[in-house]
Amino acid sequence: MTRTAPDTLSPADAIRVAVSTVIFTLRRLPGSDAVQVVLPLVRRTRDPHEGQWALPGGWLDATEGLAAAASRTLGETTGLAPSYLEQLYAFGAVDRSPTRVVSIVYWALLRGDEITDSTVENVSWFDAASLPSLAFDHNEIVEYALWRLRNKVGYSRIAHGLLADEFTLADLREVYEAILGRRLDPANFRRQVENSGTLIPTDRFRTGSHRPARLYRYNQDVELADRGPLDARD
Repeated sequence: MTRTAPDTLSPADAIRVAVSTVIFTLRRLPGSDAVQVVLPLVRRTRDPHEGQWALPGGWLDATEGLAAAASRTLGETTGLAPSYLEQLYAFGAVDRSPTRVVSIVYWALLRGDEITDSTVENVSWFDAASLPSLAFDHNEIVEYALWRLRNKVGYSRIAHGLLADEFTLADLREVYEAILGRRLDPANFRRQVENSGTLIPTDRFRTGSHRPARLYRYNQDVELADRGPLDARD
């Protein structure tokens, strides 16, 4: 088998590397107690796919790491800086773009207090479970990211990436229900999370129209999610 020497490649044969990010957060539906998983998309202003919505991202600079590129392109396109960022997958189908592009995709979790009030041009928020037709293969990427989130919430404390530092068990159940897309039995949920060893009850309560609800915090000695032996910066 022969290989084409690098110095004989034409510009059309060059493979470019891009970095994109799927950012998940929760948003309460207007006039409802229900919440949904949402994500920001960027409207493309040039071909290919001009006018279509796409994931925020950009080209990898030769002098930066992958995670640094993900953070930089997020800031440049959306103005967001999520506290949790993890590499998701590499997408490199030959026909995913008019020219050969491999996208290193990250996924991020954003708390409500991390969302700025300022409006960024060409950026809008969408229900992650009901998206329009996106540019390139970005529908497939979001679907995979949602699958990963739903699986990971079952064996890690990844839900904390969408919560304030202190929260009630009802807050936590609401996050699980939004991610999984189904209702959970409150009594069973309480028993499972209290036996998980990841929650620490505080001596504070949330008061309101209902009876006071105890506030919890996560045990910081337990990792948000197991990233494995690789350096998280890459």
